[in-house]
Amino acid sequence: MPCEVAARFLILYGSQHGQAQSIAEEICQQAAEHGFTADISCLSNQHKYNVDHEIRPVVFVVSTTGDGDPPDTAQKFVRKIKNKSLAHDHFSHLRYALLALGDTNYANFCNGGKTIDSRLQQLGAKHFYATGHADDGTGLEVVVDPWIEGLWDALKKMFSSMSSNQQGADLRDCTQDNYHKNASGQEKNKSDLEVDLHLLKLSEVDSQKGKTITSDSSDVETLFTALVASLKQSVPPLSESVLNVPALPASYLEVHLEQGSTERETVPSDKDCYHEVSISKAVQCTQDDAVKTAILLELDISEQNIAYQPGDAFDILCPNRASEVEELLLRLDLQTQKNCAVQVNLLKNSSKKAAKVPLHIPQNGSLQFILTWCLEIRSAPKKAFVRALADFTQNGSEKRRLLELCSKEGSADYNSFVRDANVCLLDLLRAFPSCLPPLSLLFEHLPKLQPRAYSAASSSLQHPGKVNFVFNVVEFPARPEHPARTGLCTGWLADHVSSILRPLGTVPASDYGESGLILVHVRPRPSSTFHLPADLSIPVVMVGPGTGVAPFIGFLEQREKEREANQEATFGETWLFFGCRHKDKDFLFREELERFAHNGTLSHLIVCFSRDEPDAAGTVNSPTYVQHNLRLHAKNVASILLKDKGCLYVCGDGKNMAKDVNDTLLEIIGNKLQIDILDAMKIVAGLREEKRYLQDIWS
Repeated sequence: MPCEVAARFLILYGSQHGQAQSIAEEICQQAAEHGFTADISCLSNQHKYNVDHEIRPVVFVVSTTGDGDPPDTAQKFVRKIKNKSLAHDHFSHLRYALLALGDTNYANFCNGGKTIDSRLQQLGAKHFYATGHADDGTGLEVVVDPWIEGLWDALKKMFSSMSSNQQGADLRDCTQDNYHKNASGQEKNKSDLEVDLHLLKLSEVDSQKGKTITSDSSDVETLFTALVASLKQSVPPLSESVLNVPALPASYLEVHLEQGSTERETVPSDKDCYHEVSISKAVQCTQDDAVKTAILLELDISEQNIAYQPGDAFDILCPNRASEVEELLLRLDLQTQKNCAVQVNLLKNSSKKAAKVPLHIPQNGSLQFILTWCLEIRSAPKKAFVRALADFTQNGSEKRRLLELCSKEGSADYNSFVRDANVCLLDLLRAFPSCLPPLSLLFEHLPKLQPRAYSAASSSLQHPGKVNFVFNVVEFPARPEHPARTGLCTGWLADHVSSILRPLGTVPASDYGESGLILVHVRPRPSSTFHLPADLSIPVVMVGPGTGVAPFIGFLEQREKEREANQEATFGETWLFFGCRHKDKDFLFREELERFAHNGTLSHLIVCFSRDEPDAAGTVNSPTYVQHNLRLHAKNVASILLKDKGCLYVCGDGKNMAKDVNDTLLEIIGNKLQIDILDAMKIVAGLREEKRYLQDIWS
């Protein structure tokens, strides 16, 4: 091992919502325990590092946002390394490891990290450790935890190689043995060091299956019949296992509550570029007996300097539920201090590397204000948070259960009863009544309250000074882990506009008076790609079931106005594939779409209804979805994309619909060109690169 001075490495992170930053800080924190010194910086702080001349090993932690884009904080770095004037060996001196974060529910999984990884390789940089691809769809920790665990051996080998001046090919083999050997202990050929870390989840499950209970089979059957795992309770073998729990996160904040006046509290702060606008119309777009309630809101932006294009989105900042904030204050025995001014400082003796007071926690704001507007109290607690909560739990069995939930052995239970169940801090505090964490722990672990983004469902050409958007009120049914509740923002908006909400087809009130204005805070969220082609003659195919139709209403309103203004121009065909459950209950924008189809703005309106009963002729006899209609019109879709160089837009659910549409597209192209699935995937990848296959999806 080289001297301690030499054992210094650099951590660079690109984070959109704080996850990559948190993981990077965790690596930095653990470095000292393994004999290393780590420096850490956000990729946006280019004055703090220089990879052009960096001789230390570099660890990148990069998230993905939008349509597979690098996070905003990494955009400048990506533009810099994509400079075509850079020599092919520009980064030949660089030895690095990269952890990419993504979500397989979305297209272009981990593409933010992959973009940086591939470009560094093109410019001569070399891996010293396997690239990790962590999936938020199954739980980031499934990959992140073992990846970090293996990083330390890789760094030790890296520094050993550097100290003996044996760089080169050996650097490509200095990953942890567990990542390079198969079950029989034989070496695997992984020249590019790209390791499928999803296999770790399978091996973890297998290891848990391998544990046994020392009793006969009838006793085991009786035991499992009597006990059922839950958030509060585990069953064998987990309840009898020796636990491998993560290290206790270092505390780094101290919080003081002071009586007296607080700073003037504005929601939100001006620096976040929000505009306070009024809601000028609220319409329920679905029948009362529809499965989901969809609401259209019209915002008056006429007095604000806000410009947008169809395809852009708007962030809406909403507060945490007042009732949940009150319950949290009561549970923490802080209800009488909710109006106190909050002072947050760094602990002087903290061992946390690069600790800083979170920027989203204002100094001198009241406690109630911070819990309402600044912290995401609905987020599922990360394992590190659960680990910290265990240390403030008095009851032994409750503490054991919390340790199980954050342990390696309890990963399946954590996913089932915390992550997948949408459990939040308040749910945990209800389930474990002897847990009483200090306020500082909440400030350290609760993330920033993030705005929710909604696609514009209008064109400013059609609605000058206004913007529309539509949303389903998300509902979480009651379950053992938590009571019934609505989505944070959609539920708040629905309650917020309840006094002016009108059924579809009625005339809404338009004059509320100054005291009756319903206000929200919004900021535009422009899209870099999800727009209509500038060339009016290019045909477009739009796929948007349910509220996924929203941006396409804006597209069609835009086209309608452009057709009126350019009557001599040639316009490409427009196809819309729309679907919902019931024709008479949740056919969103039905009148508008039929108008577009009637006046020629929409060349083809293809609709399907997945839950309608068979009609008299028996033609509706099974669930039908947008991908089924795409197959029926495969010849046209293939011609538009392959022959006419048209564009395909998909908006809506990314977990199921978008995947099914993508699979259908592969099938259509494969059949049209008579090629196999791999070649079809290359064609589709080319459409994405050309920005002719664009997605605006969510999970």
